Amino acid sequence: MYGFTTTLTGVSFDQALAKTIDALKAEGFGVLSDIDVQRAMKEKLGAAMPPYRILGACNPALAHEALQAEPDIGLLLPCNVIVREDPSGRVVVGFLDPQTMVGLVGRPEVQAVADQAEQRLRRACASLAGQERVPP
Repeated sequence: MYGFTTTLTGVSFDQALAKTIDALKAEGFGVLSDIDVQRAMKEKLGAAMPPYRILGACNPALAHEALQAEPDIGLLLPCNVIVREDPSGRVVVGFLDPQTMVGLVGRPEVQAVADQAEQRLRRACASLAGQERVPP
């Protein structure tokens, strides 16, 4: 698997999106991009689909460290996070596992950055799932 997810129930899509952004902020990530896939598919193809957003999350300190170690790693940044509504109305939040990127780069300096990013993203995921947060 190339990521990890949590499923939210009892909240609207917009509430889940806001909670996800807040969970990312709590771990030092900002949202650099927000792609509304549902709207794009409707506008470009006339296709209807449930709400689906791709957030480009970035922790500036970690991104800087990664770019210092491997200048071309920008091809793999930012960390993508999806927020999507499934057919039952539940909202799934998925996080790209930074370890996936390390496998492509193969540099030890990047491993430490990926480890830190993974820990932070997993804490954000756990907070959405209602699990107790582990301090950074």
